[in-house]
Amino acid sequence: MTPSQQPAQAIVQLFGAAALALSAAFPPATAAAETGTPAFTPEPSEAARAQGGEVVVSHGYNFFGDLTYPPDFAHFDYVNPDAPVGGEISLWAPGTFDSMNPYSRQGRAGRYSWMFYESLLGEMPASGAGAPADQIGESYGLLAWKVEYDPGKTWAIFHMRPEARFSDGTPVTAHDVVFSHNLLLEQGLPSYAQAVSRRVLSAEALDDHTVKFTFAEDISRRSLIDQVGGVPVWSQAWFEETDARLDEPRLEPAVGSGPYVLDSVDVNRSIVYRRNPDYWGWHLPINQGRHNFERIRIEYFADENAAFEAFKAGVYTFRAEGNSRTWATGYDFPAVERGHVKLEELPDGTPPAPTGIVFNLGRDVLKDKRVREAISLAYNFEWTNESLQYGLFKQRESFVQDTPIEAEGPPEGAELELLQSLDVEVPEEVLTEPARDAHSSGADRLNDRRNLRRAMRLLDEAGWAVGDDGLRRSAAGEVLSLDFPISSSSSATLVSVVQTFAQNLELMGIEANVERVDPSQFTLRSRERDYDLVFDNYVAFLQAGTGLMQRYGSTEAEFSLFNPAGLASPLVDAVIEAALATDNREDEAVALRALDRVLRHEFFMVPVWYNDSHWVAYWDQYEHPETLPPYALGVLDFWWFNAEKAARLRADGALR
Repeated sequence: MTPSQQPAQAIVQLFGAAALALSAAFPPATAAAETGTPAFTPEPSEAARAQGGEVVVSHGYNFFGDLTYPPDFAHFDYVNPDAPVGGEISLWAPGTFDSMNPYSRQGRAGRYSWMFYESLLGEMPASGAGAPADQIGESYGLLAWKVEYDPGKTWAIFHMRPEARFSDGTPVTAHDVVFSHNLLLEQGLPSYAQAVSRRVLSAEALDDHTVKFTFAEDISRRSLIDQVGGVPVWSQAWFEETDARLDEPRLEPAVGSGPYVLDSVDVNRSIVYRRNPDYWGWHLPINQGRHNFERIRIEYFADENAAFEAFKAGVYTFRAEGNSRTWATGYDFPAVERGHVKLEELPDGTPPAPTGIVFNLGRDVLKDKRVREAISLAYNFEWTNESLQYGLFKQRESFVQDTPIEAEGPPEGAELELLQSLDVEVPEEVLTEPARDAHSSGADRLNDRRNLRRAMRLLDEAGWAVGDDGLRRSAAGEVLSLDFPISSSSSATLVSVVQTFAQNLELMGIEANVERVDPSQFTLRSRERDYDLVFDNYVAFLQAGTGLMQRYGSTEAEFSLFNPAGLASPLVDAVIEAALATDNREDEAVALRALDRVLRHEFFMVPVWYNDSHWVAYWDQYEHPETLPPYALGVLDFWWFNAEKAARLRADGALR
């Protein structure tokens, strides 16, 4: 029996035993007494049949066709469908913010300001997303309850839930979907607009609740249906009434349809999101056991030290710890000893973000790989990990570290065949040598003399000779000088890492200018690539998608915010294209392994450390499922508030 047939049952399933006590806060009309969504059937609609030929009809989408959860699934396997609803979770954010529009290139958006918005298939990383955290590449209907497409994926038709409403009570329609798609093309990030406009030919509303997308031919079928299915949907009426633009910062968020709305905002100090009792989608299976906190509060602090002291005082109550020094030595305060603050190391099944010291390849001096290799030798992971990070990290080698698609050893079998089949020049070392790993250093001293001598030789070979003053100069007399800005809100540990790295650069005769700048200026400099080196990250990948081109490809390399090095490699492009052309999981894995290999070969980043666990500290009033899904910690997704534990903390005087 569907939720639309049993709305009262859906409410009890969502809220558990607390449903009766809270029923006054959730009027029957907003709990979907009449949803209007038809029961799912695999029969094609008239609109789909009119396209001619075979039609695939599904309640979700996966490029390979198979879905883990059936049309009548009750909830995702990893959630607690009886999780209580209520309470507050509070977290911290560094620096400042001056906007609640996360889609603008200008300004600094508030933390989680994307959480108001939903999409057809829920692929956006937003509250209410329909992508499960226990599967890769799958998404399920959110604003849409059914999707239809031809086997060749030249078109897709989404059927939307008639009950869907924006937070102002107005319907979410196919016209809003088309408007949002076009708005992103007109006012969104240029790299996104260029990539999508080449692949999505048109978006049209067939009626108020049916939207059709038509795709270009002779391109990869990847990231077409899931791309348009993941577009955040905004209210066309709101944008027309306010004359707001997507590419401009503003403190008033656009109207969304998600489970949370903005409660309050205090610029540079705090943001509070409130669970919307009138949210239209509480009855959906994908929302069972999720979005359980009544309030989500974000507190801003100028630096990490201030933030940590505030956590110890209970100013905010959940902390995902990223500082090894703090994790190793900081949690010895009374609240931990008394059991009021809980510490956990939770498994993380995702590949670590490819974080490191990124080279700006637009700088002439850094176009020479020998120079980049010499610079990289200034980073001593072993000493840094032991002396500054308490030995808690591992050395990252790969862009997909510790996954089955990590490149290891020389290429062989299907991977070698793929590399040999490319229509671009593939360097011999890529075909015959093991995948590039990070260099090793001695842990006993910051300056590894063996690496220093090697770096000196590389710089000499590259034409950067040492002058009488000890500085490296080109034949034209230009000093080898590198600008390395870091945010003033960075942790003391990161500052130390960068400064010790710079010390080794200076021993090589390189002028290293490490400059701490305020968060807003750092954001601006990052966007404009006003740096030689920057501590930044790329995005790991577990499947092929055209987003790989936006992050690692050449076409938008000059301005993509997702490609801080400005990497533009025909070899990388060719491997991405090969990955996009695969039509089964085995070939996809082969191509992605080759992609990891060639990215490491291009050497546009000095890989640093990684952690294969989540370090979390929280005041003991929160709970989570015993077994977490592999691809999300899910704190704001499927954790919940324990009112009895919270009451004990307050009775003990631990929290106010």
